[in-house]
Amino acid sequence: MTELRMLTPHTIIAAEQATRDSRQRRLLRSFLPEMVQLERLLAEAPVSVSTRILDRIPVAEMSLPIYRVDLGSERPDAPSMVLVGGVHGLERIGTQVVMAWLESVLARLRWDDSLRKLLQTVRVTILPILNPGGMFLNQRSNPGGVDLMRNAPIVAQERSAFMLGGQRLSTRLPWYIGDPEQGMEAENLALESVINDVVPGRPFSVALDCHSGFGWKDQIWFPYAYRRRPMRRIASVMALKLIWEQAYPNHDYQFEPQSNHYLTHGDLWDYFYKQVNRTNEGVFLPLTLEMGSWRWVRKRPRQLLRLDGLFNPQVPHRHKRVLRTHLAWMDFLLSAAAGHENWLPAREQESMLREAAIMHWYRDAQ
Repeated sequence: MTELRMLTPHTIIAAEQATRDSRQRRLLRSFLPEMVQLERLLAEAPVSVSTRILDRIPVAEMSLPIYRVDLGSERPDAPSMVLVGGVHGLERIGTQVVMAWLESVLARLRWDDSLRKLLQTVRVTILPILNPGGMFLNQRSNPGGVDLMRNAPIVAQERSAFMLGGQRLSTRLPWYIGDPEQGMEAENLALESVINDVVPGRPFSVALDCHSGFGWKDQIWFPYAYRRRPMRRIASVMALKLIWEQAYPNHDYQFEPQSNHYLTHGDLWDYFYKQVNRTNEGVFLPLTLEMGSWRWVRKRPRQLLRLDGLFNPQVPHRHKRVLRTHLAWMDFLLSAAAGHENWLPAREQESMLREAAIMHWYRDAQ
């Protein structure tokens, strides 16, 4: 059941921590230190930041909260930015990157007038740990064995990658999509409630979901994963890519649709994108940061001896580098949302940018 209260972070964190005994606090410090760090950040957050608990996930005789953090403009017509981490419990670095940006923003709010002014024009909503149960158990899926990124009610139009694209055989195997008759998992319903709350009715919204575990480069993926044809707003994606490359020409991201690599069933962002576009006249761009973790393994092959070694940098200096590397990208998305009117393609530009996007990303699929 969603908690509709939106109290000060200090109040809600204090109430949450009061429900835990000493054993539960030790378990969190050992198996979910990210939750401990997040609660510390929120307890010390400025009063302009609000927190609520979207749902609770039972695991190990505990009830782990899914926190939602909001800051910025409260106008219903302000552009919005949504940040998500921890969809896959093994990919802890995704949550840590989101929290690194949150920590930076909360610190700057105390003295940075330019950031305060910027946030008067943009709504920011953050779900740092969407899958607290999976992260506590150090597994990709949620505690029920369901891969949250294969759990939405959308089916690949062509043959998906074997197993990787989603499977219904067993919860003991990775990429299990869940039982379609039961609907989406509680974690995904929590995320859906956020999308439905902060995206419709706004002129522009961007979402960034942080993952790891694939590739040699850091990649920015966009829909679709269920089909190879371009999304409706592909011209806006191309426009975003162009202003990013103009502002940060030395970046190391590779922009591409996820379908360039494989098709999947049940992709969350495909589902949310299609749902929003049925009724929303504004632009919604869901993006995925897929951190290229194969580089970390190549530099330190013995990481493969650990379950989480394929998904997270293990060397301290490399871990710090990853945490700071993506701050500029998230700052850029915030500014891009605020200034969307200055770069979103006008009607006369849209057809040109759409054609350029198709030639750039879908030429081989035509």
